[in-house]
Amino acid sequence: MYLFAILYLLHSKHCSKETGTKPRQDQTGLNLYDDERLIRAREAMLLAVQVFNSPTLKFKAEVFAVHANIAWTYLLHEHYERQGIAILQEDGRSMLLSQMVARDDCPVSQGMQDNLSSLKKIRDAVEHTLFRRADTRFLSIFQACCLNFDKAICELFGPDMALSNELSFSLQFAKMDLEQLAQVHAYEVPEHIRTLEQDIDGDLDDARSADIEYRFRVVYTFENSTKSKSHIKFVHPTDDEAEEVRNVLIRKEISDKLYPHKAGVVADMVREKSGRAFTTHNHTQAWRKFDVRPRTGVAQPENTNKDYCIYHQAHGDYTYSAKWVDFIVSFIAPDSNYDELRRFSL
Repeated sequence: MYLFAILYLLHSKHCSKETGTKPRQDQTGLNLYDDERLIRAREAMLLAVQVFNSPTLKFKAEVFAVHANIAWTYLLHEHYERQGIAILQEDGRSMLLSQMVARDDCPVSQGMQDNLSSLKKIRDAVEHTLFRRADTRFLSIFQACCLNFDKAICELFGPDMALSNELSFSLQFAKMDLEQLAQVHAYEVPEHIRTLEQDIDGDLDDARSADIEYRFRVVYTFENSTKSKSHIKFVHPTDDEAEEVRNVLIRKEISDKLYPHKAGVVADMVREKSGRAFTTHNHTQAWRKFDVRPRTGVAQPENTNKDYCIYHQAHGDYTYSAKWVDFIVSFIAPDSNYDELRRFSL
């Protein structure tokens, strides 16, 4: 499992002493004299991502939670100071991230605030618990944290601050295995990790827990694609392009491909495959016995068992799938079932 980036090359451009200008950071225009917090915020988040993506390190969730917390703290400190709001408190310490997130004038959305509150709980648990296999349990929270940070720093300080300008996608030696991905949450994790998960989600209602800025979610689906179009693309959920992505989740198959057989053809195929006498009358007995489709003349003819049958509104009839043929053949293989079907009353 990887977060959205791995490679980070920071090339500081130092101007000559003769010019008297301050050293600047590549395309960001930042310098260590005036923008130290922003530089540290970006580097802390980049470090968090690098560590999490490293194939040789096991201390992932702990390091990510700590460094991401630092990154957001620097980011919001810089925001409030530029707004003329003092970040130092009476005890001489600067505002905590949790204090800034709880303020009425916090500049990030509710979903981002909920994500940061969960991140804090994970960070606080680091020094008291062994996370072991828990890295992937919090992956969706960490991924949302990365995307939220990139969005927030761009909105607050300009698009040149984007971390995506300096990051590329992770490379790996093993290809993605869908079965392995499906098994990610099947591992047994310690009870204290499950307790932490319940504590993280416990304060949120359904709407807030479903916010993609709180917990990032991706749905993988199979789709026919040409080689030129077979790639993965990440967009932020609030971008205009994301609306288009949400609407292109499943490639719709033409019904004739999925349900190619008319009743007469089904009867012929069953007779050939099973070696038994099987007529269209027997087929009618079969679809009525197993409630595969409604009877003729009902108000909702489309209410079929979609595994086996579909209704065509354009020409008012039904066609059947190859799966239905195989089911009948399997069912009538025993003599007792075959006799039972033939005795079925219409």
